[in-house]
Amino acid sequence: MSILEAIVLGVIQGLTEFLPVSSSGHLVLANSVLDNDLDPDKSMLMTVVLHFATACSTVVIFRKELLIIFKGLFQFKWNDEAKFSVKIILSMIPAVLVGLFLEDQIESFFNGNVLLVGCMLLVTGLLLFLADKAKNTEKQVGFSAALIIGLSQAIAILPGISRSGATISTAVLLGIDRDKSARFSFLMVVPLIFGLMAKDMMSDKIAFDTADFAPLAVGFIVAFVTGLLACNWMIALVKKAQLKYFSFYCFLVGIGAMVYAVING
Repeated sequence: MSILEAIVLGVIQGLTEFLPVSSSGHLVLANSVLDNDLDPDKSMLMTVVLHFATACSTVVIFRKELLIIFKGLFQFKWNDEAKFSVKIILSMIPAVLVGLFLEDQIESFFNGNVLLVGCMLLVTGLLLFLADKAKNTEKQVGFSAALIIGLSQAIAILPGISRSGATISTAVLLGIDRDKSARFSFLMVVPLIFGLMAKDMMSDKIAFDTADFAPLAVGFIVAFVTGLLACNWMIALVKKAQLKYFSFYCFLVGIGAMVYAVING
């Protein structure tokens, strides 16, 4: 992989991890359009590095909230911090179960299936459009809502379903405050990303060559910086109820991806 391709993928990951347009779907489309000749193991390594970069962006931006979660886990008191930590754990359960028991099926979805990505982007667009029409409230995330949002996160493992788009839309449609919906969405994924990274790094599916260091480093830096900007931008956009513009984008890219898949099928 060239440095230029690493920059392109880093920008795509940094933007689409936080903006509700599906980072996994865009990475599949980018690799297909760029016609990368990476073998699956090296491609997975780049994916892991890029996700690590955006996870670090989340940690930097939400460092205070993450500290509250850790305090809640180790204070052993049933206070607001502990309740919030339990909600985060509840939201993780569906995705963890899917990752443990459907790993092979999930991997098959990422083998350049552009048509699937296109269809799922249309689903993402619909969710965003509906959420944009929902009324804003000051309601907080409850325990049952946390589990339902977690189910959306599990479904968003499919490439083309935006994780942030699905979780934020679900939360907003459940009547939860838009700002709280966005923050909960970004916080709930951090433990999952680091857990998935640890799992992948311990597997035999990751291939590393010293020649890959420069593209990996560049991709990480670009994704990290872009992620910092995109995360703050996304929170501001959710507050202003401007999700419809992303829904239009998903509709456009989804239809384009489906046409591309048919033409090149």
